[in-house]
Amino acid sequence: MPRKTSPRKAQPRKTHRRPLWRRLLRIVFLLGVGFSIPFSIYLVYLDRIVVQQFEGKRFALPAKVYARPLELYVGQKINADVLQAELKELGYKPVENVVLAGQFSRTRDQFDIYIRPFTFWDGEQQASHIQLTLNNGQVRSLKNKSELAPLNLVRLDPITIGGIYPNHGEDRELVRLHQVPQVLIDALIAVEDRRYYQHHGVDPKAILRAATTLITSERVQGGSTITQQLIKNFFLTRERTIERKVKEMLMAILLELHFSKDDILETYLNEVYFGQDRNRAIHGFGLASQFYFSRPIEHLEPHQAALLVGMLKGPAYYNPRQHPKRATERRNLVLNALADQNYISDSTYRQQVLQPLVISELPGLGQSRHPAFMQLVVRQLKRDYRETDLQSEGLRIFTTLDPYEQKVAEQQLTKNLQQLEKARSLPHSHLQGAVIIANVHDGEVKAVVGGRDSHYQGFNRALDASRQIGSLIKPAIYLTALADIEHYNLATPLDDSPFEWSEPGIEPWRPQNYDHEFHGTVPLWLALAKSYNVSAARLGTQIGVDNVMRTVANLGVEKSLPTYASSLLGTVHLTPYEITQMYHTIASGGFKTPFRAIREVTTVNGAPLNRYNLSVEQVVTPTANHLIVAGLQQVVARGTGTGVLNYIADDIHAAGKTGTTDDLRDSWFAGFTGNRVAVVWVGNDKNEPIKLTGASGALRIWGDIMKNLSLEPLNAAAPENVDYVPISHRDGFVARDNCNNTFTLPFHTKSLPDADYCGAKTGRKVKSWFNKLFGKD
Repeated sequence: MPRKTSPRKAQPRKTHRRPLWRRLLRIVFLLGVGFSIPFSIYLVYLDRIVVQQFEGKRFALPAKVYARPLELYVGQKINADVLQAELKELGYKPVENVVLAGQFSRTRDQFDIYIRPFTFWDGEQQASHIQLTLNNGQVRSLKNKSELAPLNLVRLDPITIGGIYPNHGEDRELVRLHQVPQVLIDALIAVEDRRYYQHHGVDPKAILRAATTLITSERVQGGSTITQQLIKNFFLTRERTIERKVKEMLMAILLELHFSKDDILETYLNEVYFGQDRNRAIHGFGLASQFYFSRPIEHLEPHQAALLVGMLKGPAYYNPRQHPKRATERRNLVLNALADQNYISDSTYRQQVLQPLVISELPGLGQSRHPAFMQLVVRQLKRDYRETDLQSEGLRIFTTLDPYEQKVAEQQLTKNLQQLEKARSLPHSHLQGAVIIANVHDGEVKAVVGGRDSHYQGFNRALDASRQIGSLIKPAIYLTALADIEHYNLATPLDDSPFEWSEPGIEPWRPQNYDHEFHGTVPLWLALAKSYNVSAARLGTQIGVDNVMRTVANLGVEKSLPTYASSLLGTVHLTPYEITQMYHTIASGGFKTPFRAIREVTTVNGAPLNRYNLSVEQVVTPTANHLIVAGLQQVVARGTGTGVLNYIADDIHAAGKTGTTDDLRDSWFAGFTGNRVAVVWVGNDKNEPIKLTGASGALRIWGDIMKNLSLEPLNAAAPENVDYVPISHRDGFVARDNCNNTFTLPFHTKSLPDADYCGAKTGRKVKSWFNKLFGKD
């Protein structure tokens, strides 16, 4: 019987399960691949940012603005104290033995100066060691110190007076690593990143040390490297998130893959923040050295370098001007770190911690130093240069500003306004003022003061305060007349009797003299000197108001002025700057020279920018100009401007004109010598009465300024067709040669007046003038 077999049971399928570790490894691998692709893309993105921005324009450089360089040559007039003050403002260090550039010594009138190298618009000047001797306010000898060979000319490096900044307001003075003192680099490494030259952008030991400190002492300690700090300042925001910190670390590693430690350190030195100067952010050790110590970074002492490094932790908190005790403690902590890490000896440490905290006066340099002058520079940049050229970064603008004259003008304006307020029982800050000083010879503007607060960066009264000018317009009246040599000269008799002028539709105008008196028949020069209103108004209407206003335009005033008869007595409005331009034309011999505040502009590489041409034009004949200058000299010698002689010697032969407006609202004085023309305005921003005439207000300030300057006499050579004729002191008319008590005035040879008396006016004299004027016998 066949064997029965039982049906076969289905066997379950065997499953070969991978070990757990293999499965985990696969998951990790897949996740790694999944994350690595976007992470790699992210790294490439960060790498491109780091390389492109770091290799490209690392900083938006401001345009640097310099004052005029002080030129030294034999025969130059300069006071020893003025020279020393300029050296100190430049940051030159007074020492007993001069051995380094940037040092000087003084023994009475002898100076030993080691001039720093500087690149000017016309080339590079090497460092030079000179010996200079002064005698009676003049340079007597100028020699090379080492060879004792005479020198024709040397220039000091110019003072930086400010900058024109990018929109973000950052300012910096770029330095190269080799310029930075080793002690500063050592201090930076000792305090900020001890293992800077060992790590690769991120320092795990520093991070571990910071974490340990946080856990054990609950005190926060920085773990960021110098490279990370640079990344944070240069590329990232200041938000405190893990994402930003990771990004910072990755970018730091990438940065060190592409660039050397020296490149990174140099960029860091130029990037770090050191505080604010009003709306200007101070960045970099180079500018900080100037801002806090008024010296180049190369000349920092160890204690000064330690202070700057210490300030990095908190520029506002450790600001040495506001918190000197706190700043000194922080400085000494940095010095202690230098000693602990054997960068300086114990003896050096003990010596340096005893040094006082000497900080330069604010501002070290910058936009707020002379804001009124800086506004003029900005306007003239737009006037004289193409806008596309001015977009270049790092321009170097060499201006005409004289730091000494600017300082004198600022100080004297402020001082005198305070004294005038006190003397006149006026409220504090009731008075305001403005000053312009220019060089007669070339139209270079030497000083601009826009108000009693010379650091105020707002409304600039020197450039923009358009005020009634009063009698300052009178020289234009008399110049218009004197140009007509057939009918007018300085002794022409003018009528100063009551006078009325009528025009259709206008109320009759009856001008009055300031003293409310009439003076009969007076010579032209005396009417100008005494600033008689009636005779000036009558003369102006006779020769034509429109002709007078044409003369004003020829003298350099570009705005259109009304031709009303009242304009002849200064109801027109002009700014101090416009008045200075007008008087400069007269002071310069009748040549209209557009004022310039800029000598040259160069690119960061030293290439000069092309500028629009400025034309010089003779707008007044030499003879007429010589006559009006003589008339303005009589204002100072015998007229309303005699107060000038209380300040400067009469042998300077200064010329000028006072100006006073209705109700004593404006006080003016415009005057010039052989080398300087200056205008001072005093008034009130609300146009309220100030109780001052031109002589009692503005003239006083003008005199206090000018007496502190190096002035040349005003001795213009007479044209060939001009002769000098004696004038009687008794009545101001022409006298005979043998008369006593006379002085001389110039006359055109074709209009020499008769002289048959010694100071007794005759009716025939006046009558002959009227006959000549109207063509009668």
